[in-house]
Amino acid sequence: MPQKIAFQGELGAYGHEACVTARPDYDPLPCPTFETAIDAVRKGNADLGMIAVENSTYGRVADVHSLLPESGLHIVDETFVRVHINLLGTPEAKLDDIKEAHGHPVILPQCGQFLREHAIRGRVSSDNARAAREVASEGDPTVAALASELAAEIYGLKVLARHIEDHARNTTRFLIMAREPDYIRRGASGMMTSFVFRVRNIPAALYKAMGGFATNSVNMTKLESYMVGGEFTATQFYAEIEGHPDDANVQLAMEELGYFTDHLHVMGVYPAAARRHEKSGG
Repeated sequence: MPQKIAFQGELGAYGHEACVTARPDYDPLPCPTFETAIDAVRKGNADLGMIAVENSTYGRVADVHSLLPESGLHIVDETFVRVHINLLGTPEAKLDDIKEAHGHPVILPQCGQFLREHAIRGRVSSDNARAAREVASEGDPTVAALASELAAEIYGLKVLARHIEDHARNTTRFLIMAREPDYIRRGASGMMTSFVFRVRNIPAALYKAMGGFATNSVNMTKLESYMVGGEFTATQFYAEIEGHPDDANVQLAMEELGYFTDHLHVMGVYPAAARRHEKSGG
């Protein structure tokens, strides 16, 4: 029986494209929300989950980092997908005829310049692939979808304009989640460790907690905060560092972090994607 990988969206979504690229031997399982994708993995209906966490143009995907710590899943890989936005219309449509383009709220501002130049109104859809499916089913030559070429192939649409995103290196990062962690692998481009923590209620706790990473030469690539339980006094931090928990310098840094936190949970240990260095210009 083929293994399955769950993603948020419909067939043809960028999450689907990420699945095809990173796990071509898995059957993609479309899910309406990130919660249902995570739940599919947790319940065993899927073996892996492909979860979008941030876009180089738009920023982090809302609410995802608050979902991950409570998911019971582990990060086992990351992948970067170059997001090419395409204007898709019905087979008889022409670019000059398009009055509206439907897309996810995250996609619309990423191609705002193109839409303005062609006097096309952006309309919000819950999913880019759904927008493509609806354009195909409704058959209105004045309405288009903002989606992937994969969606055009699936729903029989014509690509009216390719790669219309405002930024030439528009990229979305996905985390691959599993029910069990995998600390054995070592990546050719190094390792990443992701974790969440809450600092103790003492003066300069965050500053002191971060000091161990600097003194032990551990590069922290991400540090984000978000409220817990809707309380302004309960702040949780999501962090990513380069290295493996078995590395001596990482062990020392994490030990020092423990002195200043009252909650620390490792979310995953996984090989750094080669694209990570391309994304940062390295």
